[in-house]
Amino acid sequence: MSLNQTFIKVDHINIYCEYSLNEKPPIFLIHGFASSTYTFNRLLPLLERNFSIIAIDLPGFGRSEKSKSFHYSFANYAKLIGECINYFNLNKVTIVGHSMGGQIALYVAKAIPEKINKLILLGSSGYLQKAKKSLICCSYVPFFCHFVKWYVLKKDVKEYLHNVFYNKSLITKQHIDEFAKPLAEKDFYSSLVRLLRYREGDLTSEELREINLPVLLIWGKEDRVVPVHVGNKLVEDLPNATLVTYKEAGHLITEERPTEVFQQILTYTSCK
Repeated sequence: MSLNQTFIKVDHINIYCEYSLNEKPPIFLIHGFASSTYTFNRLLPLLERNFSIIAIDLPGFGRSEKSKSFHYSFANYAKLIGECINYFNLNKVTIVGHSMGGQIALYVAKAIPEKINKLILLGSSGYLQKAKKSLICCSYVPFFCHFVKWYVLKKDVKEYLHNVFYNKSLITKQHIDEFAKPLAEKDFYSSLVRLLRYREGDLTSEELREINLPVLLIWGKEDRVVPVHVGNKLVEDLPNATLVTYKEAGHLITEERPTEVFQQILTYTSCK
């Protein structure tokens, strides 16, 4: 089996989408910051046997449009994902979100709980504040995106990958090539500036306590991007959450522990 690859028009934006629809339970995958559907490269072939799958590149990332009119906020990302769910005529969807995608998944659950079955959050971001006002003001300065580009390119891709992998020997040339692709796109940096400008703070403890959906949190104990203490706090604030951790695994747990993550997803979605 292989996923269909296409572009769909949602909210006037061209969205890159990989999907496989059948009679099996639907699962929607959301990648994290500066990433793409490639985050789930090793997980998707395992999921195909048991689920209808939809995975998208968020606006501003991957192959999707780097729109200059879209407001890059979590609420707008959540709205767009809701529209994608409607586009494919889905109900009772399990959402899998990695890193920033996990926070977006929580926004989706808050916005359209009636459409969602369960959440599975992989090294989810949490409790981050909105950018400082001074930085937001800077985002309106002409050519600020050139500064952002300079700042991002101070490190090479391999350095960034070293930060998200615990086992550095797993890093391949394909990883380097895939994660380097957006860095070569001029409009990628404009999207980053707009995300800095419009991104709200993460959901507060009070807001999280209002999400009553079942939530499975999966974490690498050696995650240096979003440390496991964030998962510990999320499991305290979310009323119906479970936390599973893996030793010797970092932030990109979909690459380091794909089989284990798949088994956790399969078991969790099978539970009533």
